[in-house]
Amino acid sequence: MTDLRSGLWAEFLKARRSLVPWLTGLGFSLAPIVGGLFMIILKDPERARSMGLISTKAQLTAGVADWPSFFGMQMQAIAVGGAMLFAILTAWVFGREFSDRTAKDLLAVKTSRSATVAAKFIVIAVWATIATVWIAVLGLIVGAVVVLPGWSIPLAVGALGHILAAAGLGLALMPPVALFASTGRGYLTPVGWAFLTLVLAQIAAALGWGSWFPWAVPALFSEMLGPRASQLGPHSYFLVLLTCAAGLAATFAWWIRADHTR
Repeated sequence: MTDLRSGLWAEFLKARRSLVPWLTGLGFSLAPIVGGLFMIILKDPERARSMGLISTKAQLTAGVADWPSFFGMQMQAIAVGGAMLFAILTAWVFGREFSDRTAKDLLAVKTSRSATVAAKFIVIAVWATIATVWIAVLGLIVGAVVVLPGWSIPLAVGALGHILAAAGLGLALMPPVALFASTGRGYLTPVGWAFLTLVLAQIAAALGWGSWFPWAVPALFSEMLGPRASQLGPHSYFLVLLTCAAGLAATFAWWIRADHTR
């Protein structure tokens, strides 16, 4: 437990002093702000054109400016954009030690390797949770400013639960990113992996195999392609958990057994 406390102190200190976690938080903030802009446009397209928010040639064929639609946009933003921001944060937390050439120094301290890895994962989870809650709170503020119709407390509570669940599904897919950041000893490999899985997820969903591809599950859960009940099954969530468990086990094993002398 002492090892874990020491690892957490070091990791949170590095996160607090770096710009990367704060920049990812700024990136998260764009979701409710852009969503609010779209709600303004949908409420009165003609006024939006006169204000220069959209081109006079733009055609808006679908969309309703209300709280359910706004919450849905936030959940979809978390499921897709949030997953990429989680991946960037994970790549930084695990890859920076190699890019900065501090991995050997880190492993020379008394804190065990397993505690170091556990601390890194905890920092990622805490930061991702804070960012997700921040999006939800900012979304409530933006929605209130825009004066969207259809508000109810049960709707807001349910939407918050779905947003957190979408974020949780995306976060559960981060251990493989951590593994590639470790084995690749830097940022490029995990970021490349994140982009690859994003593309493959779109292809799998388009072919109707998204429920069997873990990286497509968060987007399908957000109902981006229709009601989740018709898109996902119990096997979908099991595959996400299996991917998470395998990634965690492989990352811990690599850090414990790998040669860190180079």
